[in-house]
Amino acid sequence: MTEGIEAAAKPATITAAVLIIGDEILSGRTKDRNGGYIAEYLTAIGIDLREVRVVPDVEDEIVDAVNALRARYTYVFTTGGIGPTHDDITADAIARAFGVSIDEDPRAIAMLLEYIRPEDMNAARRRMARIPAGARLVVNPISKAPGFWIGNVIVMAGIPAIMQVMLDNVAPQLATGVPMMSRTVRAACREGDVAADLATIAANHGTVSIGSYPFMENGQYGTHLVLRSRDAQALEAAHNEVIALVARMTLAAG
Repeated sequence: MTEGIEAAAKPATITAAVLIIGDEILSGRTKDRNGGYIAEYLTAIGIDLREVRVVPDVEDEIVDAVNALRARYTYVFTTGGIGPTHDDITADAIARAFGVSIDEDPRAIAMLLEYIRPEDMNAARRRMARIPAGARLVVNPISKAPGFWIGNVIVMAGIPAIMQVMLDNVAPQLATGVPMMSRTVRAACREGDVAADLATIAANHGTVSIGSYPFMENGQYGTHLVLRSRDAQALEAAHNEVIALVARMTLAAG
């Protein structure tokens, strides 16, 4: 085998969706911190997050969302709804979506007993050991209650600190694509001042996406121009053109 074949065979794009489950998110009682974290994490390892959905603690809606997303993307990451209370129904909904049974998993019970005394293992806590048939467990080193991975769906806790260590656990096992690279140029102008020229640069570099993000600092308008691409050469060329554009505008504003 010649050197570099493995890298050459790496797919350009691996896609993902995040399904955030919980009435508390939709009511505003809890502010979601998981979607943005997962987006940044996946981008860094070469997975494109294409969609984020939020659904209530309603089994039919969870099932419908899971089935729609898992058919469309390489991976689906869910957060929330795998705790000990009556409204933690994610595991049951995932089992139903895949058409498999669900029951207490001895592996999950063993994990929970590392954290919970046997005399405290009541019916509510045992709910956290109910795992759909055929699923792999996702280790949770904080509170030991595991997530699970079935098909292309990875089910994680809603508590951010626990979700993050679960994601660390599964990340080495994920297929990844070519990482997305980015460059940022700060411009002392409004979006509308550069929109036409940016459109021309974007048209000339089809593999580079260019976004503009306005801000205000010390009473002055400005725009961050963000370029993203998997093609390093195209990205560098477009980046140089944007730098030149900003320099011309700065000189003209003199």
